[in-house]
Amino acid sequence: MSATHHAPATPTEYIQHHLANLSTVQHDKVFWEFHLDTFWVSLIIGFLFLAVFGLVARRASVDKPGKFQLFIEMIVEMVGGTVKDVFHGKSTLVAPLALTVFMWVVLMNAMDFLPVDLLPKVMSVFGVEYLKVVPTADINQTLAMSLSVILITIFLGIQAKGLGGFIAEFFTAPFHAESLGMKIVLIPINGAMQCIEYGSRILSLALRLAGNMFAGELVFLLIALLGATWTGFNGSSLLTAFGQVLAGSVWAIFHILIVILQAYIFMMLTIVYCSMAVEDH
Repeated sequence: MSATHHAPATPTEYIQHHLANLSTVQHDKVFWEFHLDTFWVSLIIGFLFLAVFGLVARRASVDKPGKFQLFIEMIVEMVGGTVKDVFHGKSTLVAPLALTVFMWVVLMNAMDFLPVDLLPKVMSVFGVEYLKVVPTADINQTLAMSLSVILITIFLGIQAKGLGGFIAEFFTAPFHAESLGMKIVLIPINGAMQCIEYGSRILSLALRLAGNMFAGELVFLLIALLGATWTGFNGSSLLTAFGQVLAGSVWAIFHILIVILQAYIFMMLTIVYCSMAVEDH
């Protein structure tokens, strides 16, 4: 974090400022750094999800369920139904995993609905110069999540087929052979293809989510620039300010679909990969 705090003076600096993470190494370019804002925001949101769902579960009423309880039950039933339709294994881990992934991603995506300057201005009072409030717009967060999902699928595969069966399938698929000699010849090819497949799963999960949320965040920043009076670049007319409010409202309504859809896709692919892990080729 920089010792001196200065407000961005141009639209370019404004966008660059909001797209910069609060890092352990803010100005020196190094290979390894830790994004503190991504870590803490995602962690707080995760604990908030657990606290709310845990509280609803403890206070659940069968006779007189409240509206919020019915809303939570609707989400749980939707996720449970999707898992039942897609996953055909016997693991009890997939349904809780799918629910956690869906709600966590929805809540992290929903941070995009906060005014872009709200939390950064609040934290600037405490000397924090940079703050990126949408964890899923950070490729490091989405890569960590997708890597965790793939590791879980590997665990499910080993659990369903045994370590020997998993390794045997890893080196005998997707190309099969009847003779032992051809099986040995195909081992490096199959191993390479499997590594490419797992790598593509990690990248597809991470890049799809991060790319969509980064683009959404950038659009909100561009809309914020319409209100030049609020950002301090120059004087703005009442028409410009009205245009900002109108454009922001329209994009926020449309962005609701993106937020939920991206979380649903991430959850669905997670379930599909888990199902593929326990099934035989």
